[in-house]
This record gives sequence, structure tokens and C-alpha cells, in this order.
Amino acid sequence: MNFSLQTLFKSTKVIPVMLMGTILKNSRYSTIEYVEAVLITTGVCVFSLAKSNWSTDSNTLAQTIGLILLCVYVLSDSFTSQWQSRLYKDYGKIDSFQMMCGVNISSIVITAMALVVSGELPLVLEFLWYNPNSLMYNVITSVVSTTGQLAIYYTIKKFGPIVFTVIMTTRQMFSIVLSNYIFSHSMTLQNYLGATLVFAVLLYSTYRQMHAASVTAGLREKDRPTAPSSGSNSSVASTSVVEPPSSKEGKDQDDA
Repeated sequence: MNFSLQTLFKSTKVIPVMLMGTILKNSRYSTIEYVEAVLITTGVCVFSLAKSNWSTDSNTLAQTIGLILLCVYVLSDSFTSQWQSRLYKDYGKIDSFQMMCGVNISSIVITAMALVVSGELPLVLEFLWYNPNSLMYNVITSVVSTTGQLAIYYTIKKFGPIVFTVIMTTRQMFSIVLSNYIFSHSMTLQNYLGATLVFAVLLYSTYRQMHAASVTAGLREKDRPTAPSSGSNSSVASTSVVEPPSSKEGKDQDDA
């Protein structure tokens, strides 16, 4: 598959994540959230495809297999974040370290099986034997990757998979914008239009969520019962009526 089509599929992950949340967790999203997801996807696609060239491949079978693999990738990625969010919700005691440990153990087992089946395990061991310095780079990569995974799992647990997907979708565009600015690369009008659309949607989404949170906090404060003030207590005490003595007390006074 050509790079343009790969970029297009990777930019549309926000919408499949929302649909997967509806299937797995019965989540309900408002119309404005779907509109924001479509606009973010459109902006990222416009920005990413500004300098890409669409190429045709005469091998129809290869195109079909590539398209199937891209669909599997998008569905699997959408399922992963939503399923992790469901685990956090169903089992509240699971933290980011436990989630990362489970995922990494599963990855080790699957990767080891793939190396054994493909016969590439001896090649990997031979490469490490003749290039011992590469082990240091693998350790550095593992430390950086672990730090990123902790941030990913915390984001999913604290803010949900939708926020995480939006962050990951726009990360590539932010990187390209910074790279163009630092290294003085030229940007086309299509780049600026895509970046402006994404930034505008993100700013509006942030404002909308902050406004909704402030309104909710105001309603909670309004519905909270207020304690009576000290002045009202004194007024109530001063206007209280003294009850007459009971019949037994009156009889005792008459006998006296």
C-alpha cells in the first residue's frame, strides 16, 4: 500500500475508537463529539497528505491484502484502548504498572513464538553476539518505551480512550509542524489549512469541556443544602413560646 493510504487510515482512528466504545462499553457520545472527531480526522488527513503522491499498484492482490491489514490494524488499535478502559472500570484496583506488565508479558510470548515459527530467533541471537553494543541501545529504547507506556495507560485510565486517541492522532502533526519550524522547511497552503482546522477544533473542544465542567459544578453548588446562619438561630430562639407546666407540676403547686 502507498504511504498516502496508510496515513489516511491512521488518521481515522478517532471514529473507530468511538464506535468500539459504543460496542464494548455501551458508551454514548453526543453529536458534537462525533462532529469534532470527523473534523479532527479531516484536518489531519489534509495536513498529512499535502506532500504525498498517490501511486497505483498493478498488483490487485497485494492491494487487497494491504487494505485488509490496514483495517485489522485500525480495529485492533481501537479495541485495545477501549478494552483497557473497560478493565480499569470493572477492576478498579488495576493500576498502570499491572496493565503494562500484563501487556508486555503477552507481547513477549507472542513475539517469541513468531521468532521460533519463522526461524529468525537464531539470527537475532547471532546479531546480538556480534554486536554487543546494540544491547545498550535496546535497553535505552526499552526505558523510553516504558515511560511512554506509563503515560499511555495513565491517560486511558484518567481521561478515557477518546482523549488518548486524539492526542496520538494529533501528535504526528505537531511533530511535523515543529520540525518545519525548527529546520525551516516550507509548508504549503494545504498544510496550514489542515493544522488550523485541527487546532481550532481542539481549542473549541477544550473550551466546551471546561464550560460544561463549570456549569456542572455550579449546579452542584446550587443544589447543596445551606446551613442556617447564627442570626436565624437566635431569632428562632427569641421567638420560641414557653410551654406551660404540666398537670403534675400544677397539682404539686396547688398542694403546696
